[in-house]
Amino acid sequence: MRNKVVYIMMLLASIFGNRFISYSQDLTQYVDPFIGTGAHGHTFPGPCLPHGMVQVSPDTGEDGWDWCSGYHDSDTSLMGFSLTHLSGTGAADLGDILFMAYTGGWKTEPGSKEHPGEGYRSIFSHQDEQASVGYYSVMLKSYGIKAELTATARCALQRYTYPKTGDRDMIIDLGRGIQNKTVSSSIRFVGDDAVEGYRQSTGWAHDRYVYFYAKFNQPIEKKAIDNDGQIEEDKAAGTGKIEKALIRFSGTTGQPVLVKVSISAVSIANAKANLESGLPGWDFSAVRASAEKSWNKLLSKIEVEGGSTAEKRTFYTAVYHSLLAPYLYSDVNGQYVGMDRKVHQAQGFHYYTVFSLWDTFRAAHPLYSLIEPKTNDDFVKSMLAMYKEGGRLPVWELDSNETWCMIGNHSIPVIADACLHGHPDFNIAEAYQAMKATVEDTIRGMKAYHQYGYVPDNVENNSVSITVEYAYDDWCVAQVARKLGKMADYRKYMQRAENYKNLYNPATRFLQGKDTQGQWREPFNPIDVSRLGSDDFTEGNSWQYTFFAPQDVDGLVHLIGGKKAFAHKLDSLFDQPSINNNPGEPDVSGMIGQYAQGNEPSHEIAYLYDYVGEPYKTADRVREIMDSLYTDTRSGLCGNDDCGQMSAWYVFGAMGFYPVNPSSGEYAIGSPVFSKITLHTGSGHPFEVEAKDVSKANKYIQSATLNGKDYPYSYITRKTIEQGGRLIFRMGDKPSSWATQPKDCPVSHIDY
Repeated sequence: MRNKVVYIMMLLASIFGNRFISYSQDLTQYVDPFIGTGAHGHTFPGPCLPHGMVQVSPDTGEDGWDWCSGYHDSDTSLMGFSLTHLSGTGAADLGDILFMAYTGGWKTEPGSKEHPGEGYRSIFSHQDEQASVGYYSVMLKSYGIKAELTATARCALQRYTYPKTGDRDMIIDLGRGIQNKTVSSSIRFVGDDAVEGYRQSTGWAHDRYVYFYAKFNQPIEKKAIDNDGQIEEDKAAGTGKIEKALIRFSGTTGQPVLVKVSISAVSIANAKANLESGLPGWDFSAVRASAEKSWNKLLSKIEVEGGSTAEKRTFYTAVYHSLLAPYLYSDVNGQYVGMDRKVHQAQGFHYYTVFSLWDTFRAAHPLYSLIEPKTNDDFVKSMLAMYKEGGRLPVWELDSNETWCMIGNHSIPVIADACLHGHPDFNIAEAYQAMKATVEDTIRGMKAYHQYGYVPDNVENNSVSITVEYAYDDWCVAQVARKLGKMADYRKYMQRAENYKNLYNPATRFLQGKDTQGQWREPFNPIDVSRLGSDDFTEGNSWQYTFFAPQDVDGLVHLIGGKKAFAHKLDSLFDQPSINNNPGEPDVSGMIGQYAQGNEPSHEIAYLYDYVGEPYKTADRVREIMDSLYTDTRSGLCGNDDCGQMSAWYVFGAMGFYPVNPSSGEYAIGSPVFSKITLHTGSGHPFEVEAKDVSKANKYIQSATLNGKDYPYSYITRKTIEQGGRLIFRMGDKPSSWATQPKDCPVSHIDY
């Protein structure tokens, strides 16, 4: 019988090839959720499923830029464990429904970091922390309590092991949030083993409701409600501005206290249904194992061989961080709160939230499009629902609130990529109408952009950055117009895609601010960094933004003076002093010259050497960035992870290619880190990238073959990858002539 099974498996393999991914290798061992929790990475260490609704994690602080996720490695005390967190953002919110276990009688305030004993806050040591995929634990040293967390898609399961003697107390504090304010809240005890309620808050997202339902594995012995600062013993419910449930369990059972909880943006009833559906039992180990299995399945979409353990940890943690956001927002019954603040029903898709599009359109969404295309289609459907319910496509959406953070209309390249290169199961014509309506809007400098062909600096701040990003979005709209046969629209938007040229000053050879009269901004220094909402550039300077024309790199090369002049200007960028002359803009970080890996505007620049026949310089710079600015330590990110964009950049870089133009279906080739990667796309055909003799020194491609045939090109298409096959690089320690001829370079130009 065994021989027959083996024969059948061999037969299937011979027929289908390697279409079925083996999950026997535990790739979760290489994920360290603590990476990025130090320095300015702004990640959180608690468990969450891929794109999960719940992100249960410790909160060490609520105030300050480095506490946008609620946790920072520099802290030695924590106030509890809330259910929602942002990953890697530069602005703060969430931190809803805080649970904290403690001993010694009722405590209603957390206390300060300086004096944690004043409240329920506890000191802890990083030596007593553990974080892995689907699991977090810490010893609360102030109370001798071990806290453990795990999660499902919509639920959190917490386990608290108290000392054998003494009170076993807990608080559910609805007054806490990460840099937001509680507007109103309600809490109610249900029987002797459950608590339900809601928290309404205002912050970065103007109006949010989080409903919850929590159930305990043992009866509550004593209860009280703190209603806006007044403790009322044995009270069953309270509604006010800030409500807190005070809970005491029997000290005689000796068993750990478990609490399972789910949330909803719609109602308490939906939160309860989410819990009953997603977490019916109490088996902590089984829930943890299920989370590990879910993550291992997704991590296995990219299998690597070779490399050091540190490189694998850096890589797979980057994959992990890339796949946290966007977050599931619709409940188990399909209901969600839309941009119009009304309850809607998702038909045939899951509705998602947290779209950090100024960041993630560059590499994170292209990664989703490759390895989880069906989920990416749901992201697109969510954006289209936002258009229907809110009147325009999202800019930076958070819990169905438009925050208007950052610039551009970068839902458009995400939707365009799905229309052009995916296998969309949404209506492309309807998607096009949403895209067109958005770029024809007149807000956020767009009226002036339409009138002048650029955004004048006396009309809108960040005018140069806004202009070049609107021009790219126009190119994306044009490509979908052509697919639909709308050639008049195609020509219109392709013409607008050249608008970046209107801000190129041939005298300075940089992009520069210009007013409504056509006068250049003076004085001008390309090194001057400006912030979001001030001066001419968004979190950057002219050195960084002058190179942003991914839709027309060839046109930009011509504008600057040809290939040699362009390559020289790239060299000069990296050779400038590594300074940020604006201390009020910390996002400009991770600097190599004036290249700033710590913020998104620089992310495609190192790959531009490919377009002028100098791919060995791309290899030099990409490897320098990966080797010096990414590590497997808590401070292993050189800037905010920005909902996975910083991590997705590394994932592509380590694989050996990058989407310079995220909607083109083409990737520029760099320098792979591993001796072999196997990429499992949605097509079912694995694609292998093998780098023979690769090492830190052997970073230059000497030659390449694709499926056994010579491959002289410094780019590869998504279509080629999805067809499956094997791309083999021969690596060496010196630059070569590979892909240096004009016919071998990527092509990027405006043609209408």
